[in-house]
Amino acid sequence: MAWFKKTRGIRTEKKIKVPEGLWVKCDSCREIIYKKEIDKNLRICPKCNYHFRISARERIELLTDEGSFMEMNTGLSSTDPLGFRDKLSYKDRLEENRKKSELEEAAVSGEATVEGYPAILVIMDFSFMGGSMGSVVGEKVVRAAEFALETKRPLITVASSGGARMQEGIFSLMQMARVSAAIARLNENAGLYISVLADPTFGGVTASFAMLGDVIIAEPKSLIGFAGPRVIEQTIKQQLPEDFQRAEFLLDHGMIDIVVDRKNLRKTIGRIIGMLS
Repeated sequence: MAWFKKTRGIRTEKKIKVPEGLWVKCDSCREIIYKKEIDKNLRICPKCNYHFRISARERIELLTDEGSFMEMNTGLSSTDPLGFRDKLSYKDRLEENRKKSELEEAAVSGEATVEGYPAILVIMDFSFMGGSMGSVVGEKVVRAAEFALETKRPLITVASSGGARMQEGIFSLMQMARVSAAIARLNENAGLYISVLADPTFGGVTASFAMLGDVIIAEPKSLIGFAGPRVIEQTIKQQLPEDFQRAEFLLDHGMIDIVVDRKNLRKTIGRIIGMLS
């Protein structure tokens, strides 16, 4: 006699295949959101207003008047002064990132108009080696600052970076002094410099040109600092506030001037240029 008697057929459920890339998890509120809904909203989370990272090309389209952007300082490429190698050689790493991001380097510079005002821009792209600042990025910022001074136009930078590029060692750290000196010359000659901080902005970029703006703007909920919160907690042996290093925390503590939604960024920068230039 059988111990068990089969009374019903086994129920089989159809597995529904969901195409990849349809849904996105928000890095801030952790909600699952339909990707097209985020894209229509300028890559902003409709649940918590977190601003997702966008490419340099998308940023240019967002900030500048249609058809006005002309790229400058193209054709610059990093050398490999240290013969650096991790899993890949530095040269191979650069080539891999050029193909992935479709950019020459981690920053794009050019001239354009913003709400009708001529300006010089440097836009960083986090997708190229974490937006790290090596010799080429530093050179682009310096040249842009010098051109802004020469043409008496405001300089606008958008930072999105993990900091200095370790593959170039001391050569990348030297860029902090170079870009700071170029911004100082612009400041001494009454040039206007507007710095926009996007998520994330860290390390040597924060410690140099990103925090030297006459007006410092940040996108909502952007993570901004020098060292990461985990490193700080391990160093001071204390738990940090939940919103530590977020744009709103920095605004409350006087580190930045204003937090502006991406939708209003071009108009806000246009108003600032109109008032101060």
